[in-house]
Amino acid sequence: MHTDQHIQDAASALASHRPSNDGAWPFILGCALLGTIGVFAREAHAAPLTATWFRCALGLLGLTCWVAWRRQVRFLRLKRTTGPWIVVAGSLMVLSWSLFFTAIERVPVGVAIVLFHVQPLWVLVLGALCLKESIGRRRVGAVSVAMVGLVLATGIAEHRTGGDGRQSYWLDVALCLLGAFCMACVTIIARRLRDLPAGILAWWQCAIGTLTLWIWPMQHGWPAWGASWLWLAGLGIVHTGLAYTLIYSGMARLDTGRIALLQFVYPAVAIVIDRIFFGQHLSPLQLTGIAAMSIAIWLAERAPQR
Repeated sequence: MHTDQHIQDAASALASHRPSNDGAWPFILGCALLGTIGVFAREAHAAPLTATWFRCALGLLGLTCWVAWRRQVRFLRLKRTTGPWIVVAGSLMVLSWSLFFTAIERVPVGVAIVLFHVQPLWVLVLGALCLKESIGRRRVGAVSVAMVGLVLATGIAEHRTGGDGRQSYWLDVALCLLGAFCMACVTIIARRLRDLPAGILAWWQCAIGTLTLWIWPMQHGWPAWGASWLWLAGLGIVHTGLAYTLIYSGMARLDTGRIALLQFVYPAVAIVIDRIFFGQHLSPLQLTGIAAMSIAIWLAERAPQR
């Protein structure tokens, strides 16, 4: 009887620490919202760092209201054990956002999407190295297939990248890869901080960005009053406050293998929205790439969890 009780207690403890499937849908919804960010960034007609500051400042405003409404203000206080991780994650996220907004102005959008979304591969590697999480061959295979689908979906396999004649092109590529690595590091840190309530980590990211980037719009001018401010408000409230609250809420209940795979929802939605919004038609090869990403995610999610 005592042995059976010990087995049941151990099983309960293991189940309490095992990532739950309940986090998939909030994570997917948050990634889908991020997939529309390119339209908002373009229509805002603001400089990259100005757009980043607005995203942080308005996101901070929305998240402050959320945290206050949830009566979780006490969780904003930095502790000795979690404070350094929160500051590092916030700084890396702001750097990644700045690099992304810069990249979509300097390199073709398809190339930027592919380079920034190699982060699932980084997440798999960092998860195994830093969190000691085992990654099955099925998950690695699914991520690889989704990555191939992403390359096809962007259309760069059918068109020239346009960077051959520009000396700084490969520097821009390196900046994209650096942004992807920063984002992957934030994902791993968020997994370490999964006990924080949803929205706290995003609040600090926005706070750090607001404090560090405010000088840019002050020196270089503010966007013209009108529609630009509405698009920038969307970047802050929807694509930062709401999206990252959903993403971090789901991420706390997912292992790194599933996070790496489900992150492909973001670029898939981004490609489709970009084509629909700007009236461009998807080629058969691009449709094949989107189908490959969708099938890879679907098959991996249907696989029995051990």
